[in-house]
Amino acid sequence: MRSLPLPLALTARLTPVAVLACAGWVMTSGTDETPTAKDRPAPQTESRSGSDPSAPSSTAETKTYAAAPAPCDSLAKKTITSLVPGAKTAGKEIPSTDTEKRRTCSWNALEEYDYRWLDVSFEIMATDAAAEKSYQARTEEKSGGGAVPGLGDTAYSVVNLTTEDGQETREGVVLVRAANALVAITYNGSDFESKKAPSTDEINKGAIKAAKEAVAALEGGRAQQS
Repeated sequence: MRSLPLPLALTARLTPVAVLACAGWVMTSGTDETPTAKDRPAPQTESRSGSDPSAPSSTAETKTYAAAPAPCDSLAKKTITSLVPGAKTAGKEIPSTDTEKRRTCSWNALEEYDYRWLDVSFEIMATDAAAEKSYQARTEEKSGGGAVPGLGDTAYSVVNLTTEDGQETREGVVLVRAANALVAITYNGSDFESKKAPSTDEINKGAIKAAKEAVAALEGGRAQQS
């Protein structure tokens, strides 16, 4: 039931292209006359892309976020205790090969027979376009959900129910793109006594609440700890 960190970001590279134009004139064959200035073609102006280093590039993209925030500090303590009763509010950060680009924190707990798991992940990509491409691919993989208005540049939520050996588990995923960053929330739960899962509404609302706080942390704020 544990969510793996976000896949590796795609790197977009911009390569300048130089365009050269040549000037010249053609001598008339079979004559001793030298062409006059008016007979010669006008020299063409050479044009080079990026010849002036101080000139702004029309293809340059602004990188809004340079590094992922600390994921275990992205949610308020009261949010964690509400969504994952019995969990340690400090959370556990999942090891990453590049903590500037990808960071994930996990909380899970079993209180009596009620189990909850929550993951918050941040992934920083090179450009907005790369983040959008990854966002589209991931939302297509998890079809059946819908848009979450007013969250980041674009956001998507989906809830699914699985049953294994008679035990139901309901999992909600919220994926948010904010400029060149992706924020992913995975929230699931099971009741081991009744073998039933929490309602779709409970899981969906919990995942969206966590997503809003995580995006606020990304944008430079910090969730109020209480």
